[in-house]
Amino acid sequence: MKNINRIKLAFLAGILSLGLSAQEKHPRSYIAHKTSEKIEIDGLADEADWQKSAWSEDFIDIEGEKTPKYKTHMKMLWDEGYLYFYAKMEEPHIWATLKQRDTVIFYNNDFEIFIDPDGDTHNYMEFEMNVLNTVWDLFIVKPYRESAPVLDSWDIQGLKSAVNINGTLNDPEDTDRSWSVEVAIPWEVLKEANTHNKIPENEFWRINFSRVNWDFQLDGNTYSRKKDENGEFLREYNWVWSPQGVINMHEPEHWGYVYFSPEQAGAKDDFSIPQDEKIRWYLYELYRKQKAYFNKNKGWAKDLEELQKQPKKIDGQILKPELENHLTGWNISVKSPFTGNKYLIKEDGKFLKIQNLNNNEN
Repeated sequence: MKNINRIKLAFLAGILSLGLSAQEKHPRSYIAHKTSEKIEIDGLADEADWQKSAWSEDFIDIEGEKTPKYKTHMKMLWDEGYLYFYAKMEEPHIWATLKQRDTVIFYNNDFEIFIDPDGDTHNYMEFEMNVLNTVWDLFIVKPYRESAPVLDSWDIQGLKSAVNINGTLNDPEDTDRSWSVEVAIPWEVLKEANTHNKIPENEFWRINFSRVNWDFQLDGNTYSRKKDENGEFLREYNWVWSPQGVINMHEPEHWGYVYFSPEQAGAKDDFSIPQDEKIRWYLYELYRKQKAYFNKNKGWAKDLEELQKQPKKIDGQILKPELENHLTGWNISVKSPFTGNKYLIKEDGKFLKIQNLNNNEN
């Protein structure tokens, strides 16, 4: 497959990151408002609702510590047909070479969108595009740290995308200013990975954005990725909206929260990440500890005391997780002291809400 090198790198990054929970940053959040006007996908985002929409925070280095060289930020809107994205990226040298769809777009400077509708870290979507508006879309059954197929031939039916350049393309003799992308993805495609077949009004999804940027070299007037003295490509920069804590976009549990407001663009409504989401973060801490335990001991922990020495408290409430071992792996479950919901994580990292113990809802 065309993305096999990336799969290998992401898998290795996932293994190396299993013990890095202490470096985690809390995810960011964004409110996507509803638009009632026709959005023309031209890369300009000059419609009134785009102008009224709030910018996200500036992108940060993927590990959450360093400040990128160039500014990146994004906006979102939605209507009954599409989910819309707009991003603007400062860039003094705008260049691209890849023109074939579904090639490895991040070998050029690119912009990437990651979407996990139900937040279980499985069955999520990745979209990439470069300044030539060449796109790569794929469907990932499980994160690369788990063995599962990647559907590279999957396409976003009805996709609309456009690029606007504030400068000149592939011209090293001047200094450019920025490039922007505008994307519309039909709900009919996005709902395929959700728990229901409805637009998620008044709900949140897990979404993140990445910008890959390379140091470059010139062969005459032709741009390419820069190499070191041994002929190896220098590492790319990874700048993201919500920090991952590790150099790996394929840990969906770290992605940001996007809330879909029914209010029109410019409305002053609020969204706070629910308390139960902190339980999700905690279960992924235990998941990574179980993986690290297995790598060290060649077997799963039989007792949670082997993974955590002290009880976990969230907002003053003590959590009481339960570990169940079975023939193919394990489950860890926790009842929320805030809502009565019960949550479970499996050995392959899939996260489930299994019931509401207060209201008897599934």
